[in-house]
Amino acid sequence: MFTGIIEEVGHISGIKNGASSVRLTIAAKKILTDVGIGDSIAVNGTCLTVTQYTDKSFSADVMPESVRKTSLGELKQGSLVNLERALKVGSRLGGHIVSGHIDGTGTIIEKKPEDNAVIVTISADKGLLRYIVKKGSVTIDGISLTVVDADYAEFSVSLIPHTASITTIGQKNTGASVNIETDILGKYVEKMLLMQKAESPQLSKINAEFLSKNGF
Repeated sequence: MFTGIIEEVGHISGIKNGASSVRLTIAAKKILTDVGIGDSIAVNGTCLTVTQYTDKSFSADVMPESVRKTSLGELKQGSLVNLERALKVGSRLGGHIVSGHIDGTGTIIEKKPEDNAVIVTISADKGLLRYIVKKGSVTIDGISLTVVDADYAEFSVSLIPHTASITTIGQKNTGASVNIETDILGKYVEKMLLMQKAESPQLSKINAEFLSKNGF
């Protein structure tokens, strides 16, 4: 479990491609101070398991499913990546609850300055956008962000100068791919409603009428 608060930016120092998998070696500093075999580290928002480490880098295997669902397969030697260690019990939850399980990727289609901020607009599949709501939380390349606006084709987030300067998203240009993890709460609510509808059509009808009357 993570918070979406990036601890440092590392870089890819080694790549070993399998048939449909990838083994990454990532150079870092801060997150290696207490690293151990089997630890979870979010790399651009993707939860990976440490399989080997030195005082300068760690290695992790990216399975085929993660290659398909994320942009990790696009990384090259020297690529910069956002890094965050797993949440420690008792720490402040500065971002929001992040699982490190990427739902899919999106594409940056616009970056527009607005006073001290930068508005980043990202296009994504409708299957992802259904879980992204205005003023809700979303994780982009491991960064916990608040949604400025959203429709059925794209959504936007706003970057403060600090976020733009200490993460990779500030350096990405239009056309770049980003990993997206939608808010986990929305997916659980949807699953419960679907199960409820299947088990009790009458109760589902009552809930639908209640939501409609209250403007949802």
